[in-house]
Amino acid sequence: LRLSSLKFKYGTEEPQNDCLCSAAWGTQSFHPLLSLFHRSMDDDLRLDPSQPMEMDSLDTDVKTTVGYMMSENTDPPSPPSPRRFWLRRWRQFWGAPVTAFLGNVVMYLLFLFLFSYVLLMDFSAPPAGPSASEIILYIWVFTLVCEEVRQGCFVGSQPVLQRVRQYLQDTWNKFDITALLLFILGVICRLFPDSFESGRTILCLDFMVFTLRLIHIFAVNKQLGPKMIIVGRMMKDVFLFLFFLGVWLVAYGVTTEGLLLPHDRRLPWIFRRVFYRPYLQIFGQIPLNEIDAALIAAANCTYDPVAILMEEAQPCTNTYANWLVLILLVVFLLVANILLLNLLIAMFSYTFAKVQGNSDIYWKSQRYNLILEYHNRPALAPPFILISHLHLFIKRHIRKVQSSKGRHFLLKLSETQDARLLTWESVQKENYLVAQKRQKRDADTERLRRTSQKVDQVLKQLSEIKESERRLRTLETKMEYCTTALAWMVDVLAQSDIAKGRKAPPAQKKD
Repeated sequence: LRLSSLKFKYGTEEPQNDCLCSAAWGTQSFHPLLSLFHRSMDDDLRLDPSQPMEMDSLDTDVKTTVGYMMSENTDPPSPPSPRRFWLRRWRQFWGAPVTAFLGNVVMYLLFLFLFSYVLLMDFSAPPAGPSASEIILYIWVFTLVCEEVRQGCFVGSQPVLQRVRQYLQDTWNKFDITALLLFILGVICRLFPDSFESGRTILCLDFMVFTLRLIHIFAVNKQLGPKMIIVGRMMKDVFLFLFFLGVWLVAYGVTTEGLLLPHDRRLPWIFRRVFYRPYLQIFGQIPLNEIDAALIAAANCTYDPVAILMEEAQPCTNTYANWLVLILLVVFLLVANILLLNLLIAMFSYTFAKVQGNSDIYWKSQRYNLILEYHNRPALAPPFILISHLHLFIKRHIRKVQSSKGRHFLLKLSETQDARLLTWESVQKENYLVAQKRQKRDADTERLRRTSQKVDQVLKQLSEIKESERRLRTLETKMEYCTTALAWMVDVLAQSDIAKGRKAPPAQKKD
């Protein structure tokens, strides 16, 4: 992932060391917004020159590129000529995934602006025909269709059916297909007077789908990227929550409809009061003047089902078991607003904590997929992407020039490349473990643990010292007893007849 971020920032080709800095300067000079994107995209993946190099065993420096590390030729490259240097830097700029990414983002925002302008300001009914801005919008969408066809059928070396399956595995590609199909359907309906309003409705819904597709660019940010996964997981939680809520809605809605309006046979109104009215009551919209018998006003109503069905009069509210309706309302709001809502909040909290704990891993995975996607895209964005498509067609099918982007994400390596990659992985593993041990040693918890161990050792030594002092006191007591006993024995022997005529006992020397 770290090496892929270098490709995303500096280009898809393997430049030399000095070309890396020049490519970054060239990118920032052409796009003023790149500095903002670089700060958000490269906070964790930027190589820090102040840190020690992690590939000393491979004899590389900080600016060593992937291509040079994996190349079979280990000789240092010769310096290029100034003309070739500028030409290579120009190619690196237009081949960089970050260039394609920013170009697509800017042009997509312009596309949404044009789409909204057409829907709100310049969408005339036939026979006036499409306006100039609407025709430009159609051409723009046609270029989007061409790009999706290229991604689904002409990217990769697998068979066409396998490419299409791999293309459909991406959720955002399904978003694109849905948006494009809705647009085509809306345009077809828009061209005929009888279905003009239907076409407008479909295109308005399609604009919402195109706008939601803009969420995909959030994957580039470390803070917003994991939030996309959190929202996706929470949507699954919402669907599970809707099963519980649906049971209560049906149970409460059918019961209250049968108690309040048993004579109304109009199916659309029955569905409205069974599902829609209880759902609004969860958010506080409770029509008490239609439920509480004490607040129901007298009106011109009838109990005749035929008259109600012919809409000759409004149905009268049945007040026979109105007390039961009020009790059911209280129970429904208690369960829906307190029990089920807190259950949903708890599910959201669990999902957020689960994903947020691994947010860095999720973000790096998203970033890699984003780099891989824009690595395979042409440099120009729609609607100018037709120029890139024409260039690729001439280059691949007429000039028979193979793409060089396939070697940037290799799936099969030679023995030399595999050995160098294994060496690099082992060095990175050791560096990672050393960093983890250093971080663990410097952590506050580890410091507290070591301090606790030292305190335990000190307490153990103190207990040993106290035991030694106790034993010394006992020994001193016994020594005093022995000294007293010996002194008494000396006195007794001196006074007896046994020691007469002999030398006096030795006296104690004073210090």
